[in-house]
Formats: sequence, C-alpha cells, structure tokens
Amino acid sequence: MYNNPAVPAAAGAGSGTLAMTGAGEVFWVALAAFALLALGLAIKRIIPVRTNKQ
Repeated sequence: MYNNPAVPAAAGAGSGTLAMTGAGEVFWVALAAFALLALGLAIKRIIPVRTNKQ
C-alpha cells in the first residue's frame, strides 16, 4: 500500500494530500472553514451581549 508508486500520482502528487487517501486541497479548505466558523460561534457565545437599558 505505502510502497506502491502509483498511489501518490493518482492522489495528486505535489498537492496537500492527506496521507495517501486522495483527499486534496478541498478537504483542507473545508476543514479550515469549519474550524473558523466554530471559533467564531464560540467567541460569540463567550462575549457578553451589550443591551441598552434606559
């Protein structure tokens, strides 16, 4: 499996492939987008909401 030279070529040699699985740049972009969205929502929950009470 790991000694097969045809696997990296099929997975896109030179791109950011996930360890011989064939998941390329789209996987990492989607993972980064999900992480940033989760971080933003977590920060939004932590920061108190300012209300104008008059």
